[in-house]
Amino acid sequence: MAVYDLEEQDQIDDLKAWWARWSNTVTAVVVAAAIAVAGVQGWRWWTGKQSEEASAIFAALSQAVRTSDLAKAKEATAQLEEKFPRSGYTSRAALVLAKLTFDGGDSAAARTQLQWVIDHSDESELKEVARYRLAGVLINDKQYDEALKVLDAKHGDPFAGLYADLRGDALAMAGRPAEAKAAYEDALAKLDAKSSYKQYVQLKIDALGGVPAAPASGGGSAAAPTAPAAPAAKQ
Repeated sequence: MAVYDLEEQDQIDDLKAWWARWSNTVTAVVVAAAIAVAGVQGWRWWTGKQSEEASAIFAALSQAVRTSDLAKAKEATAQLEEKFPRSGYTSRAALVLAKLTFDGGDSAAARTQLQWVIDHSDESELKEVARYRLAGVLINDKQYDEALKVLDAKHGDPFAGLYADLRGDALAMAGRPAEAKAAYEDALAKLDAKSSYKQYVQLKIDALGGVPAAPASGGGSAAAPTAPAAPAAKQ
């Protein structure tokens, strides 16, 4: 029993020595871990609160759209852009307002909102939708060279056919039929084989008649088809 007591005392002494040497480090680690946990929980709470507030403002925008209240739609979008510029709700609100203002005959306001999405959104798909729609607005405003510059931006494969078709529209409207035909043919090659939209593009090619196609350089559509729907807002 005495031997056991001595061994136990040795262990206690070793523990005391270890604690004397490492107590400050252990305490610092524990405190750091506690701070980290608190920080994560605080961040989750803050982001959750931000998302709720942005969602509420977006709901107000949706209501304004249903009642055709452009003033309230502008007010809601301005609040989102000021308070929550990185929120997915904000980019979607800008896209909605762009359509409202364009339909109301204010293409300059529509361009402003679409450019806002391009400059601020963290979602590549939303940027590509905004560029597509911006190019369509520019074509409508007869700013064909500017539209072509917008369509030159890098974009993903799902948008390649639509961008090529819209490029064809810009070129056709600009009086460059050979290049337009090449762009339309590029669109046909890039659109999904099962897409019914290919028939519409083929009609554009047929309308150009025997114009020889210039080498393809991109893709595009003036009476542009509706761009892919904007993805749902990230919470």
